[in-house]
Amino acid sequence: MRALRPHLCLLLVVMIFSGNILVGKALAGLPPFTISLGRVAIALLVVLPLGWKEARRDWPRLRRHWRPLLGLALTGVTFFHALIYAALTFTSPTNVAILESLIPVATLLASALLLGERFRPLQWLGVALSLVGAVVVISAGEGAALAPGGLNPGDLIMGLAVLVWVGYSLLIKRHMARFPRYGGLLVMLAIANLTLLPIALWEGAWQLVPRLSAAEWAGLGYLGLFPSVVALLLYGSALGELGPTRAAIYLNLLPVFTMLGAWWWLGDTILAVQVVGSLVVIGGFWCTLAPPRRACAPGRSR
Repeated sequence: MRALRPHLCLLLVVMIFSGNILVGKALAGLPPFTISLGRVAIALLVVLPLGWKEARRDWPRLRRHWRPLLGLALTGVTFFHALIYAALTFTSPTNVAILESLIPVATLLASALLLGERFRPLQWLGVALSLVGAVVVISAGEGAALAPGGLNPGDLIMGLAVLVWVGYSLLIKRHMARFPRYGGLLVMLAIANLTLLPIALWEGAWQLVPRLSAAEWAGLGYLGLFPSVVALLLYGSALGELGPTRAAIYLNLLPVFTMLGAWWWLGDTILAVQVVGSLVVIGGFWCTLAPPRRACAPGRSR
């Protein structure tokens, strides 16, 4: 059961991130950095009682490693979700999901180039299959959005978000173990609030917040609790056991969960081609669970 724990954690992360896309689209009438500020402000209030003692106790260590801490805060906590909400003002939730499913491919390449990881041909095949399946799922639901020349600002913004998350995955693998679980997240959320506040004020947040409806507050509450706190903690725990590449592969399931969420909440119809694409995504995902190839020890024959 212990071996299954990181995999179950990552499945929950994918479900939460799917909800992040759907709720973010529902809030698309609000400016993206205002949504992001509301998200991290609520998350800060949630984590404060959990992380205050840890942050005070380990403050010297947090200060000593401030550079990776700042990198983690700006990538995974601040700008990844802000860029998703910005993309959703221009493009559809399904387009965002397919572009977010590029993260495993980008992480695999970055791990090979920057960390020297080596992978089996079956893993490369799994990545390709997962990506093809994700494209099938999304193109079935949003064919017009993927027409030739259909790249819009939302697609480009989402491409930038992918690169930001790859950076976060590599940083968390190398540095997150240095920081206390809740104390480190508390400091990262504080950095995110300080970073987003001037941008949100420039967007006019001080005029918008008093006029928020109950539904908008509920949406911000979901974003502040689940994608901002629960998902990050689950992802960090699982990533430490599986590594950035194998953990990122689970994001190939994001289009499937997003499609199911749209069917459940929005009444969208699931087509046969979408079911086939989903099965291809899952098949490719299982191929990638093969352990990475180990480099031979120095002086030992191949």
